[in-house]
Amino acid sequence: MQSSNPAFLSSPFSDFRGGTLSQSNAMTIRGTVNKTIILLLLVILPAAWVWRTFILSGNNPASVQTLMMVGLIGGLIFSLVAIFKKEWSPVAAPLYAVMEGLFLGAISAMFNAAYPGIVGQAISLSIATLLVMLAVYQAGWIRATDRFKLGVVAATGGIALIYFVTIILSLFSINVPFITGSSLFSILFSVFVVVIAALNFILDFDVIEQGANRGAPKYMEWYGAFALMVTLVWLYLEILRLLAKINSRK
Repeated sequence: MQSSNPAFLSSPFSDFRGGTLSQSNAMTIRGTVNKTIILLLLVILPAAWVWRTFILSGNNPASVQTLMMVGLIGGLIFSLVAIFKKEWSPVAAPLYAVMEGLFLGAISAMFNAAYPGIVGQAISLSIATLLVMLAVYQAGWIRATDRFKLGVVAATGGIALIYFVTIILSLFSINVPFITGSSLFSILFSVFVVVIAALNFILDFDVIEQGANRGAPKYMEWYGAFALMVTLVWLYLEILRLLAKINSRK
């Protein structure tokens, strides 16, 4: 069972068959939830600090650009460490969260300066989406079947390819209006991306549940929490972009 979340692409729990670890040393769903909360706090605290720095500078983007780049690059580095050295995830996951906090704090402050109140809306919608998808998964209304997984993975890969091409074109000063603009088509595209990001939670929940059932080692709770944070950060950024596009039309 795989998720389109990059942290889960290599089926991280496939090597665990259960029954080899005591309950105190084995991964649990509750333990993963607790560590997800810890990572969320580690995102919020540095984000709030960067936000305050931006406000005190008189909303000067230059005051947080370095922090934003440190967070972006640092988040990428620690995410790769967590993915390829899963046993290091108890350290790599918290560091990833702190780096994401720096990045998100900076970019959120800039968005909020342009569209006051947009960040609060994006945060509320992101958390609400996570809780709704968790409730839907627990109720069994959406199952992570092979066909469902194939569709979500394909859609996520397609989105990643479009974004990659857009970034390459931007290096040559070529704009892609239906991605970066505020047209109706661009907004509908962002809605589609938000839906796909939300559906990734179903795959993540399924993989984490398998890890707990297979008796994965305790450190995999940090890895599962890290993977959920990857999806949550992506969802938040996409909702932020969507709200910005809508507000720019007013």
